[in-house]
Amino acid sequence: MPEQPPYLRIADVLRQRIAEHVWRVGDRLPSRAQIAEECGVGENVVRRAQELLISQGMLEGRAGSGTYVAEPRRRARVVRSSAREQPGGSPFQADMQALGKQGNWESRTEAKVPAPAEIAARLGIAVGDLCVRTVYEFLADGRPVQLSTSWEPYELTAGTLVVLPEGGPHAGIGVVNRMAAIGISVSHAVEQPEPRQATVEEASLLGIQKAALVTHIRRTYYSDQGQPVEAADIVIPATLCEIVYEIPVGR
Repeated sequence: MPEQPPYLRIADVLRQRIAEHVWRVGDRLPSRAQIAEECGVGENVVRRAQELLISQGMLEGRAGSGTYVAEPRRRARVVRSSAREQPGGSPFQADMQALGKQGNWESRTEAKVPAPAEIAARLGIAVGDLCVRTVYEFLADGRPVQLSTSWEPYELTAGTLVVLPEGGPHAGIGVVNRMAAIGISVSHAVEQPEPRQATVEEASLLGIQKAALVTHIRRTYYSDQGQPVEAADIVIPATLCEIVYEIPVGR
């Protein structure tokens, strides 16, 4: 078995001291130099260990002050369920309200964007075919907690009132309800979740450490004719949110 990297070993040491209440919530940790000398490692090893625990929500870095034991976070619950696609309300806002937070989102839409290869494959169109791309930041009390990039075939909605997901009379009501407005019945979605590290851009937008763990969900909506109508890449930080799937059971 390969030897554990030094920074992971030091992270375990720090984690254990917090668990044993050697350091309590709000306590300032000794300097990196002190920890490095005590543990027989370099300061860079301690820095990496602390960055890992910061990304996991156990520590908090304060500019110009030091590193502190963080208050345990209450993670937002994000529920994934087709049953929650209801007219006149947002499941995300309902989730945030249950936590006593104000849920909202910001978006930016570009029409006639050529489809890259992966999106084209998921939408069943040719590479370079035009799409409507919308980038979302979902906010809880003004703080980003989820990112999403949505792609819809331009040919599907061109010339209709729903061509812009966040514009017009049907703005902001979700894919299922928007497609219903133009006579397309969405029957189901396929989601493929997988853990990975955040990109530099994602970490910056979400206010998390570089390479922190996120859940990347690849979602595709299908019409009752089996036609893909939307593909989205959803990014949810593991330290801020827990993901729960509700699965309807037929009778």
